[in-house]
Amino acid sequence: MNPDPSSRRDFLKTTLGAGAALSLGGIGSAGGNVRTAPFRDLAHRPRHPLRILILGGTAFMGPHQIAYALGRGHEVTTFTRGQTSPDVHTALFRDVEQLTGDRAGDLSALRGRTWDAVIDNSGRQVEWATSAAELLRDSVETYLYTSSTGVYYPYLGSDIDESTEVLMTVPPGVEGDEAGEYGYGVMKARSEAEVRRIFGADRTIVIRPTYMMGPGDRTDRFTYWPLRLHRGGDVLVPGAADDPVQYIDVRDVADWSIRLIENETTGVFNAAGPASATGMHQFVHGAHAAFSSAATFVSIPDLDFLREHRVSFAVPWIPPVGNNYGSARANISLAVATGLTYRPLADSVQDIHTWWNSGAVSAERIERMESGERSLLVRESAVLDAWRSLRG
Repeated sequence: MNPDPSSRRDFLKTTLGAGAALSLGGIGSAGGNVRTAPFRDLAHRPRHPLRILILGGTAFMGPHQIAYALGRGHEVTTFTRGQTSPDVHTALFRDVEQLTGDRAGDLSALRGRTWDAVIDNSGRQVEWATSAAELLRDSVETYLYTSSTGVYYPYLGSDIDESTEVLMTVPPGVEGDEAGEYGYGVMKARSEAEVRRIFGADRTIVIRPTYMMGPGDRTDRFTYWPLRLHRGGDVLVPGAADDPVQYIDVRDVADWSIRLIENETTGVFNAAGPASATGMHQFVHGAHAAFSSAATFVSIPDLDFLREHRVSFAVPWIPPVGNNYGSARANISLAVATGLTYRPLADSVQDIHTWWNSGAVSAERIERMESGERSLLVRESAVLDAWRSLRG
């Protein structure tokens, strides 16, 4: 029989609440001068140090959550396969308890332990969310599941908020890339549902980020823009001037996620930015403010031409048509009301560029991005020549 929520909460606070804050040693970030958390809210310190378990923790968002959590006096434990090394904040991991296992079948390192909260950053299968939540239900107070705005696919609305219905099954007959879009969204939606079923709505936090960018990004999607804008010259800008774009610095999501746990703020939240509605041309000019390079922006609004020349997206730009009409129209009012804040775009862009050139990124990735034949950095001049030729 499970103890009632109030008894469990009292037990956890009694046994865990008195945990001592870790010594920070020297907060810094290996692989370049990457900015740590801005600590804009130092006046609002957490009521007491927490013990936080992160499922994952070494990939993209985890190191930034660790940096912010340690900076606020919390203790952090990670659970990973031990196969991935962080690209940022590497020195901080000496102050982190690191457990090893496998979400696909070996959770033994988590048994018999208690934490105040768990952050699930590595939930890539519904079964992983179910097994972790069931194991931790009586030994952790709060479960934070990192989901995605992908749960809203197909993005058919113009104001997609947290009450928007999500699909729980992939429609029959979809194929190729579209099947992948549907499949990812359904996986995240079903995982969210499993965590809420097991932990209850009053103990569950679900955050749904849009495209996250920042130091440590392993997708190399958004990274195109810092590299391209730093070079200057004639810059291809796809889409119409007012095509909506949404993006968010991973550090803003990371910091906010820790504050949600501190404040015991449960619920479902879209994690998107910027704070104000932004069009593609506004984005490019704002991002270019990070550098002093001379640039001329060449707008190409012709979607048929762009598709023909294999410019089908340039994150954060996604053509706002068809199933992607609302992909950059997520309502962020609830997240902002609960404390989500945004650092300047130019700071994010500059930090990404610094990190990329810091030695933290492998030579293979740099080669693929900067010299690979499929890279838009390499193909851009030919696309611009074709556009000029078409326009006479």
